Amino acid sequence: MKYTVVLEKDENGIYVATVPALPGCISEGKTIEEALINIKDAIQGYIEGLIADKEWIPKDIELIEKVEVNA
Repeated sequence: MKYTVVLEKDENGIYVATVPALPGCISEGKTIEEALINIKDAIQGYIEGLIADKEWIPKDIELIEKVEVNA
């Protein structure tokens, strides 16, 4: 399975990775590469937990759009 991962650099220079389709699935790393390795592990654990609990496994989000607002 493939999931969309969002990477953001926090105020301490750490890359934080989240998975919009899997609420609460989050990890981090000192580099983008490390954050991606760590989020793969987090996704695997998340899905294993869902399977163990006999819960539905969400599919990836289908579309991402950016919206500009005047603020």
